[in-house]
Amino acid sequence: MQQTKTIGISAFALKGKAYFDLLKFRLSVFVALSGMFGYSLAVSRIDWLKLGLLFIASLAMTGSANIINQIIEKEYDKLMKRTAGRPLPTGRLTVQEAAIYAFALFIVACFLFIVFFNLRSCALSVLSLLLYGFVYTPLKRVGPIAVFVGALPGAFPPMIGWVAATNHYGLEPGILFAIQFFWQFPHFWAIAWVADTDYTKAGFKLLPSTGGKDEKTALQIMIYTLFLLPVGWLPYELGMTGINSAIVAMVCGILFLTQTFYLMRKRTDKAALQIMFGSFLYLPILQIAFLLDKL
Repeated sequence: MQQTKTIGISAFALKGKAYFDLLKFRLSVFVALSGMFGYSLAVSRIDWLKLGLLFIASLAMTGSANIINQIIEKEYDKLMKRTAGRPLPTGRLTVQEAAIYAFALFIVACFLFIVFFNLRSCALSVLSLLLYGFVYTPLKRVGPIAVFVGALPGAFPPMIGWVAATNHYGLEPGILFAIQFFWQFPHFWAIAWVADTDYTKAGFKLLPSTGGKDEKTALQIMIYTLFLLPVGWLPYELGMTGINSAIVAMVCGILFLTQTFYLMRKRTDKAALQIMFGSFLYLPILQIAFLLDKL
């Protein structure tokens, strides 16, 4: 009897772990934190309860989008080493279970956005899910246009946070969108460079050059990184933040840019990996600098 009970608990824990893995928790948290950044930058005084609710709503909507992505790519995920262990390819969860989970998260997110924030932020969040799940995902096997489309929902979170706080579209949330939009390209292409062999197995065509990991791809990574220098200065020009964060943005942008020059010269996975890690540092450092400067 005790053994049967232990087996039941173990099976329940494994199922729970599968649902947690399906959420892509770290990625979802990163997106939710960007939304919290946009909200915090927009308000004069932070309502911590609403900030927490925004985190949950953003986490739920992002998780739902991630699950849709995994449902569509289930068979392709089986072909790649980095994704073969996910819940759907391994059969730890069925497509039906995943779809119900995604729908439940979507409903929770919409409810929180509409009841505690506003319809505009909810609409932006739903648009982000639609673009990521139903446009970007199938385009990954078509060509690098997928990266441009994917950069749109990838750049929405700080804008959603701002609109959730103000119920207002405008230049300020547009600038936050622009920073994260241009950041997407060096970030994702660096990942695509490192994971190119795996992506090729699944038929994903994500690098901007038909030559793959060549000087043309490295050049385009550099060009999009270059855009971060002027757009990183704009929050100061608009009076959203002070001069200190503008200097931090400029220094971080220059350091980020130097990594792309190294990739252009070496064209190695190691150089692309450095850009990938640099991108993980660039955005949170910039966002923290903006918030501290405002405070």
